[in-house]
Amino acid sequence: MAWLLATLHATVEPRPEWLAWARHGIDFLRQQCVDADGQLFFLVSREGQPLRKRRYAFSEAFMAIALAAYARAAADEQAAAEARRAFASFRRLTSTPGLLPAKTDPSTRPSKSLGIPMITMGVAQTLRDSVGDTTELTALIDRCIDEIRSDFVHPELECVLETVAPDGSLLDHVDGRLLNPGHAIEAAWFVLKESQHRGGLPELTALGTQILDWMWARGWDREHGGLLSFVDVRSLPVQEYWHDMKFWWPHNEAIIATLLAWKLTGDPRYARMHREVHSWAHDHFADPDHGEWFGYLHRDGSLASRLKGGLWKSAFHLPRMQLVCWKLLEGRLVAG
Repeated sequence: MAWLLATLHATVEPRPEWLAWARHGIDFLRQQCVDADGQLFFLVSREGQPLRKRRYAFSEAFMAIALAAYARAAADEQAAAEARRAFASFRRLTSTPGLLPAKTDPSTRPSKSLGIPMITMGVAQTLRDSVGDTTELTALIDRCIDEIRSDFVHPELECVLETVAPDGSLLDHVDGRLLNPGHAIEAAWFVLKESQHRGGLPELTALGTQILDWMWARGWDREHGGLLSFVDVRSLPVQEYWHDMKFWWPHNEAIIATLLAWKLTGDPRYARMHREVHSWAHDHFADPDHGEWFGYLHRDGSLASRLKGGLWKSAFHLPRMQLVCWKLLEGRLVAG
């Protein structure tokens, strides 16, 4: 939310209240959410008392984009330095074996996930747009794209795998076959954003649209509409019992990805895909009476929960989608 408010201040209108609210969020993060070892808590009480850490470092990544956006909006060099340190902490924690507990015993089943290069690329793009370090960050973005292309994109399967062996090969069991279409489509628009940043680089546009095409084909529910949460690469049963639910955030990512694909290629097929996912999502997630979106639907699009905010859903995916798509239609992609 601090990222959103600061980005609105920097790219839409310099409203003092937006900057003040962003600063309020940044100060709370600084004062209440950093443990003595420098890692962030995932969950704190309303008063800011620590409740829980996680076994991954995505909180550090999101702290980095919040600080970077605030640094840009407030011309705050201290926040810029903190953003760089938070990103460095994220990279150290995610690239140094043993610093964070592994999900599974790596001696039994070594693996790596799409989330690390994807989030690294997205945060690097935000920092490059907000606090500089252009050459170093662009080189890092290139490495992330290369890893996604070489290890997670599998043309022989026509999909993007979520978890692979360290050499990028398929782990042919229920975890390794699990596809997360919305997550891969988010990676697609990060790649497409990078293509646009570089003037419409053909090889990046081709990669981003290929990811989008494959994962749309895998994830779009042809019976009820909307994107399924999980599918198996071989169409075998999926272990996650919520696999056929519809969550708000994959639809946000698909709305951005399809619009970016259309902007970069001019292909009317992407315009049709954009209208399809945009219409389905707004027809099913949006609360017509009180605004905002509900987060969780059953497969048929009926409401599973009236929850609009919680541990996973905050003022990020939906307003980011609205802001990015608005700026795309204006002819420029919002930084961050």
